[in-house]
Amino acid sequence: MTDTFVIEHLCFSYPEQSGVILRDMSLTVRRGEFLVLCGPSGCGKSTLLRQLKTVLAPHGRRSGTILFEGQPLDSMDQRQQTERIGFVQQSPDNQIVTDKVWHELAFGLESLGYETPVIRQRVAEMAAFFGIENWFYKNVTELSGGQKQLLNLASVMAMQPSVLILDEPTSQLDPIAASDFLATLGRINRELGTTIILTEHRLEDAFPLATRVAVMEEGRLLCSGTPAEVGAALRTSGHTMFLAMPTAMRVWAVVEQNGSCPVTVREGREWLTDYGAKHPLHPIPPEPSRVYPEEPVLEASELWFKYEKDSPDVVRGLSLTLKKGEFYALLGGNGAGKSTSLKLLAGLLKPYRGTVNCQGTIGVLPQNPQALFVKKTVREDLAEILGGRKAEQAERIAHVVALCRLEGLLDRHPYDLSGGEQQRAALAKVLLLNPDILLMDEPTKGLDAEFKQVLAEILQVLLRRGVTILMVSHDIGFCARYAHRCALFFDGSTVAKGTPRAFFSGNSFYTTSANRMARELEPEAVTPEDVITLCGGHLPPAPELPDDIPPLPEPKEGSPAEKPKKLPWWRKLLAALSAGIALFLFLSFMGVADLTELVTAEGLTSLAGEQLVLYLIFCISLIVFAVCITRRSHRPDYLKQTPKEQRKLAKRTLAATVLILLLIPVTLFVGITYLGGKKYYFISLLILLETMLPFFLVFEGRKPQARELVIIAVLCAIGVAGRAFFFMLPQFKPVMAVTIIAGVAFGGETGFLVGAMTMLASNVMFGQGPLAPWQMFSMGIIGFLAGILFRKGLLMRTRGALCVFGALCAILIYGGIMNPASALTANRELTGGILLSSYVVGMPFDCIHAMATWLFLWFGAEPMLEKLDRIKVKYGLVE
Repeated sequence: MTDTFVIEHLCFSYPEQSGVILRDMSLTVRRGEFLVLCGPSGCGKSTLLRQLKTVLAPHGRRSGTILFEGQPLDSMDQRQQTERIGFVQQSPDNQIVTDKVWHELAFGLESLGYETPVIRQRVAEMAAFFGIENWFYKNVTELSGGQKQLLNLASVMAMQPSVLILDEPTSQLDPIAASDFLATLGRINRELGTTIILTEHRLEDAFPLATRVAVMEEGRLLCSGTPAEVGAALRTSGHTMFLAMPTAMRVWAVVEQNGSCPVTVREGREWLTDYGAKHPLHPIPPEPSRVYPEEPVLEASELWFKYEKDSPDVVRGLSLTLKKGEFYALLGGNGAGKSTSLKLLAGLLKPYRGTVNCQGTIGVLPQNPQALFVKKTVREDLAEILGGRKAEQAERIAHVVALCRLEGLLDRHPYDLSGGEQQRAALAKVLLLNPDILLMDEPTKGLDAEFKQVLAEILQVLLRRGVTILMVSHDIGFCARYAHRCALFFDGSTVAKGTPRAFFSGNSFYTTSANRMARELEPEAVTPEDVITLCGGHLPPAPELPDDIPPLPEPKEGSPAEKPKKLPWWRKLLAALSAGIALFLFLSFMGVADLTELVTAEGLTSLAGEQLVLYLIFCISLIVFAVCITRRSHRPDYLKQTPKEQRKLAKRTLAATVLILLLIPVTLFVGITYLGGKKYYFISLLILLETMLPFFLVFEGRKPQARELVIIAVLCAIGVAGRAFFFMLPQFKPVMAVTIIAGVAFGGETGFLVGAMTMLASNVMFGQGPLAPWQMFSMGIIGFLAGILFRKGLLMRTRGALCVFGALCAILIYGGIMNPASALTANRELTGGILLSSYVVGMPFDCIHAMATWLFLWFGAEPMLEKLDRIKVKYGLVE
């Protein structure tokens, strides 16, 4: 029988990172097995899974081979991989692409071109198998997190894949929904024979389903075998990964009994009952009694909240009181309103009824840690939140770096970290604020068992300092061991409260595996530590936080920007004079509000002639200013120009230049001369086709990835949205700035495409007119020119140089084309007088366009180009 996957000597590292993520990884996945892949956070699990489907594989340096059903994975086309290899991601919302449940089920089959009867049959079958009939016609926005993830699974299974890959699919689900989801995976594996590869931190529920377990560490395969074999191997080696094993295995290992290792709760209960019959059981220590100050630090009274006026209430009469130094855990199902309640308590949302009283500062750790990251490295992100207080930065940052174990992550981009690493970095950033009240939404999501213990110790330190903690969580085991009080959130409020033992020992589903195992012998045992104590075992030591603060690791070489050299005094003086002249002329242009002062029935006035001279001086002043402020690159990470050996234009670019400069103007001439300018819809279609020709040449030459097409589409969408947003301000639009940025970032052909397509798409909203083809051509030319000049090293990426280039393009190119085009469209002829009149009349609007482009480039060019540079490197969008 052919194995599903054979991975041999696979190595992988991300671009611009010296560390290796996968190191000589070799693994065989047999057909029909249920493989659980586990390991510490950041060990490379997600990276390995994404290598198993090329469309999801990250860009980077890779070696080794991957065979799928005996065939090299890289040789399979996308259709085969889509049908045969199913992939369910961590976040349910990231994979849903349509608006209705039934359409989501059919989407994959429609994309593969299946006939309607086949689609209807498979959709009906999946809906019945997964129990989706009751919400078959619902909007996907109305579904809970568990239903969304089940819908993702059903949509993938509709294509009948031979292997199903799942990357922590239950990380955002409540315990009941997660258990149901994993049970469905077990059913798929048993009844359909589908091979399943699953990464999961909920090993308590995943291990009983697994036929084999593989453990990874630092990109290598540590061990593999049946769940019992892996548990025994980790126990013998004393590996910290053993902390993540199911409760039954951990208790069995610590008590040191011979015999087979229990894996499931049922096996653990049988083993414990047998052990209790042969050995005396020890009493578990009582829960610690805690005394808090009388004055509450956070108090909510009868909170009511809804997101829309006519929508149902999400929070209904919520009341709670938190004391100083208390650790309060809030549990409940997905969509119950826990995160909304957290935002109400933090002041991020305002209830329409009820009050919130707070004493002290509040720090919030959101469910999505990426919401806190604003810089390019973890180091910069941590320094950013402290502001300008340089003296205390190093010591405080070093402290949280040691606490959260971020030493090796400081120079990495926060978005490049694993889910657990992002949680640690976000927690460190919040801790730098020294909050009096810490509100956390799913803080243990994505964390491995070892760091959960470290997190617990961090929280204990905070509690000893008097910090109050409110945590929303699905991690029952963590809450049972460390929380002071627990509450169940249901129907918009809390319906059950109590200490961990009182809360969990009375529940059937919202309880721990330890309690399910031991409740017949000791009903109040709710943690593995309780059961170990019950059996007389010795508890493993808790991790110790460092007493001394280690020095902050130095940044990598070349990461800080070099200090820019100062401009000589004469260039500063000349730049100031030219800028002053340009500003004075701009204000004078704006002062001429009556166009009859410039153009009359007899022609141009004397003032118009003066204005034309001033127009020329204005352009010269801008050019002088650009030359004066432009200097050599002082930020190698951002201002790096195209190397000289790569500045030669490709043949496809030269061909695109010929097409743009000859074919499109000819089309415009024919449209005006022979069609009378009335067939502008037809002319627009021709321009559109000719606009696409250079892009077709690019496509045939280097076959751009889907990722690049998406980025181009997003740039066009930004331009269209910007033009629509500023529609009330004539000529004050960001379209030209976005077009120039696109050309500089991705080349002249892409710049032309973004400019032309943005004008075409935005004119659909404003109404197509006879000037639409001219606008497409003008804006496309500017994007193309920006790409060519940057490629040749003639256009710098400094903010000043880009701003001046944009202003000149607005006046000389866009205005130089659109002014005579407007006159020609209106007069059906073009004489010298008409041409001069068009420039005189259009000059104020050109200046407004230049000023707008200057402003948008001044504030937007640098951050957008930095983001696009990162995208190009990360996804391999570099020639």
